[in-house]
Order: sequence, then C-alpha cells, then structure tokens
Amino acid sequence: MTWRSAFVTTLAALLFGSAAANADVVLDWNNIMVATVSGQNPFSQARFAAITQLAVFEAVNAVTGHYTPYLGTISAPPGSSAEAAAIAAAHTVLKNYFPAAAASLDAARANSLASIPDGPAKLNGIAVGEAAAAAMIAARMNDGAAPPQFYMPVSSDPGQWQLTPSCPAAGGILLQWRNVTPFAVQSSSQFRSDPPPSLTSVRYAKSYNEVKLVGDVNSAARPAHLSDVATFYNLVSAVGAWNPVAGQLAVEQGSSLSENARTLALINMAMSDALVTVMETKYYYTRWRPETAIRDGGLDNNPRTDPDPAYEPFIITPCFPSYPSAHASASYSAREVLARIFGNRPHSIALSTPAMPGFVLQYNTLSEITDDIDNARVYGGIHFRYDQEEGGAQGLDVGRYVYKGKLSCLSGCECGEAAQ
Repeated sequence: MTWRSAFVTTLAALLFGSAAANADVVLDWNNIMVATVSGQNPFSQARFAAITQLAVFEAVNAVTGHYTPYLGTISAPPGSSAEAAAIAAAHTVLKNYFPAAAASLDAARANSLASIPDGPAKLNGIAVGEAAAAAMIAARMNDGAAPPQFYMPVSSDPGQWQLTPSCPAAGGILLQWRNVTPFAVQSSSQFRSDPPPSLTSVRYAKSYNEVKLVGDVNSAARPAHLSDVATFYNLVSAVGAWNPVAGQLAVEQGSSLSENARTLALINMAMSDALVTVMETKYYYTRWRPETAIRDGGLDNNPRTDPDPAYEPFIITPCFPSYPSAHASASYSAREVLARIFGNRPHSIALSTPAMPGFVLQYNTLSEITDDIDNARVYGGIHFRYDQEEGGAQGLDVGRYVYKGKLSCLSGCECGEAAQ
C-alpha cells in the first residue's frame, strides 16, 4: 500500500533507536505511533493517532496534574513515573489495534522501560499508563469508524461527484466517516463549509483552468519541484507530516514531557476531528473532482471552461467527493494548534520520507507547509484551488475550537504557550 511504503522501512529504527535519539519518551513513542499506523488510510491513521496520544496525555497528566484531563477517570499514586506511564499507555493502545506488530512493540516497550529504575514508581507508572489506554480504547468502541459504508452517485448532473478509476465497485469510500464520533467538536456538521462556488462563477472557472493547466499528468506547466511536492504529500498523510513537525518544534523549544504529551494530544484530536468534519461536508455537497469536471467541461454552462476529454491527473484521484480538501482541513487544524503553542516565529523544520530517498522539504514557517500541501493537491490534479481554500478555513476553525476547549492549562502549571 502507498501509505505503508512511506514509513515501514524506518519502523525498526524507530522501535529500537528512538530511546537513544531522544530523552523524551513521549516523542519517542509518537515516532513509533506514526510508523505503526502508516499502513492505514489517512482517516484511520488520524483516529488511531488521537486515541494513542490522548491515552499518553491522560496517563502523564494523571501523574503531573498540569492540565484539565480529557476523561478524568485516571488517578496516579504519588511519585508514579510519568515516563513509565507514557510508555505503557502508547504501547497498550498500539498493541490492541495492531496485534501483528506485537513483537516489535513489546521489544520497544522493554527498550524504553529499561532506562527507568525499577521500583514502585516505575510499576505504578506502568499501571497508570495501562489504565489510561484501556479507558481510551473503551471510550472509542462503537464510535462509527466501522463497518465501512459506500456512496453510489444518484445523479449525473454537472457538478455532481462521479466514480473515478480508483473507486471500488461499491462506490465512494469512507461514507461512514461523516458519522464518526468526534474527539472534541460537538458534531461533524458543526464546521460544515459553505456551499462550493457555482459552476458558472468566475471563481470556479479560475480554479478549473488552474488545475487543468498544471494538474494533468503530462503538464509542461508544472515545475519539477512541485511534481516532487505533489508526490511527497500523496505519500505522506497529515498524521505523517504534522507529528514530526510537532516533535521538531518541541525539541527546538525544549518542551517538557508533560507539555509534549498535551501538544501531541491536541494536534491529533484536531486532525481526526477535521477529517470527520470534512467527510461530512464532502458527502453533503458531493462535488465532482477535476478529473470528471475537466473531461465534461462542456456541460457546466460556463463559457470560460473548455473541456479536455483526455485529462488525467498527475496523482490518482481519491474515491470520494472533492469539496473541500481533506488534506487541507486536517493540516490547517494542526497548524492552528501548533501556531498557538509555539508561535508564528521562524522555525527550522525538515520533512522527508524513505519513499523518496534524498528528498527533503525545508520550511521556516508553519504556513509554508500548508502552502505546499495546497499546491500539492492542485498540481497533483485532484483538487480545485477553492477546495484547498475552504478546507483550510474549515481546519482553522476546528483547530481553534480544539485548542480553546480541551486540555487547558491549570493554575500554576507549565504551559510554555506562545503569547496569544
């Protein structure tokens, strides 16, 4: 699978080398989490990431008491090891959902725990982590992520989504995701996007002609660098991009274990809720993809949109409606949370994937990352620019709501927040 190929080659290094690379087990196990979930689709990745990081947060916070808890049902004996709690929480969640990785996860647990002195603090911390994991797993049972549901188009009218070549016979995938229980927002429709632009509008025509020009597989107008960017963000999901970003910012700032547990819980909650929200919007409006729109451009009653029956996108079109962009919604939600925690000042951020050896994306600001993601989907030929714009606005709303409403700093705690 595409998503697995992006990370699986580094799994062993993450599992066995992470403790030596970092002094923070929360960041170590976040790396392990990203590698472990990488074989899933981006929506499932986000759900598993949120469950894992919330369990880690709840375990660490039961020991430190720095923030408002998420569940509030976990207590820790005085003196419990927060490090042991974090390790046990992440390990227990991941082993529960990915039993095929049990041997590697067990080895990583032993490797991580070996650096913590034996004794009651360690044993109590492990018990706290296991309890937090069990509570989060129980809280997400029957949350709507399964069984799978599919959407078959009910109309062939211009503008309506149609099956594309990547689709299974059953129809559009992940229809059930619009009904997944959110982690923080009130409902999947709370931040539903406004309607997409009319097919006869100037905005629609502008977006149409842009993706038609730069998104075709044979386009001469797509620079080589943006072809690489489109390929990179087709391989790397929001979870796979923004967790490493958060980790780098945490190291740069020297954030504590407790701060890192909270940051990672917040961004993964935000990304998961953004993806639930975006799927509700997608299947509410069922807007066609560029692949369909450009081939049928003569049917939209817009004199500015000439058709191209031979149009083929540079990357494979996902099998669900276009509007708005899921990668944008998830990414902007993470960006909003990280900007509020670490600020909009310049940073030094590098992203890479083993699937593209030697290719590294260097960024100085968080907005540069979302700019690249927006371009990736347009230059990849699978999204209109307005999909990106509206997905980004939706993601900012979700991120802002999650940050303001969950895991707030208690009086006297260490927040390390950027000035708001």
